[in-house]
Amino acid sequence: MSAGKLSWGRHRLFQVTVSALFWFSVALEAQAIEVDLELVLAVDISGSMDTSERTAQRGGYVEAFRHRDVVQAIRKGMIGRINVTYVEWAGSDFQAVVVPWTVIDDAASADQFSDTLQAAPTNDFHGTSISEGLTFAARQFDLSDHDGIRQVIDISGDGPNNRGPPVLEARSQVLARGITINGLPIVVGRAGGSLPTELLDIYYEDCVIGGPGAFMITVDNINRFGEAIRRKLVLEIAGRPARIIPAAMEDGQRIDCLIGERLRRDWDDDR
Repeated sequence: MSAGKLSWGRHRLFQVTVSALFWFSVALEAQAIEVDLELVLAVDISGSMDTSERTAQRGGYVEAFRHRDVVQAIRKGMIGRINVTYVEWAGSDFQAVVVPWTVIDDAASADQFSDTLQAAPTNDFHGTSISEGLTFAARQFDLSDHDGIRQVIDISGDGPNNRGPPVLEARSQVLARGITINGLPIVVGRAGGSLPTELLDIYYEDCVIGGPGAFMITVDNINRFGEAIRRKLVLEIAGRPARIIPAAMEDGQRIDCLIGERLRRDWDDDR
C-alpha cells in the first residue's frame, strides 16, 4: 500500500472518530438537559397584598426549597432534577423574572435557589392581571434550555383578574400548549378587588387552573404560608395532585370569570 493511501486512510479514520465523538457528546448533552419538571412560580405582588403577606409569601418559598421534603421529592423523580424559575406579576404593566431558570437536583442547588430568592429586591405594583401573569409565565418555557417531562405554572393570587385580557382567554392559550396551571389562592383577610373571600376558591377553580392533574391549595392563614407552599411543591414535583380539576370546565360554571373586571368598573364609577 502506498504512503499516500495509508495517509488518506488514517485521515479518514480520524474524521470518522471525531464525528462519532461529536455526536456522542451531543447525545450526552441532550440527555443531560432532561428534567422531570419545568416549573414557573408566578407570584402575585399586587397592592392588595400587604407587606406582611408579601413577606410571608416570599419567605414561604425560600423555606420550602430548603426543606428536606421538597429535596426528597425532587430526588425521587424519574430523572431526579427539576428546572425552576420565580417570577412576580401584578397589573398589566408589571411582570418580572426574579430568579432565572435554575436546575435543582440536590440540597445544595435547592439552597442556592433559596439564597438567590431571599436576596432579591422586593416589589409592589398595583393591579391584578392574572391573564398577563399567565401569558408571561408561559413565555418563560421558550427561554428554558431544558426539556421537561411536564411543564407547570404555579400561580398565586389574592383576587380576581381585573386588568388586561379576560382570564379565560389567557388560560385557553396556555392549556393549548400542554402546560398545566395550578393555583395558590390567598384568602388571608379580604380578597383583593372586593371579591368576597369565600368566592376566591371557586374563581380559581372555575376560571384559572386547568390542564392534566391541575389542582390548588388555599392559603387561609398567614402563619401557614410556608406549610401550604411546601405541600404544594411536593405534590407538583411528585406529580400527585391533591385533587384533579378538569382542564375544560363543564357546563354550569359557578362564577362569572369577568367578576374582577365588573367589580373594578363599579369601584371606578363610585370614585
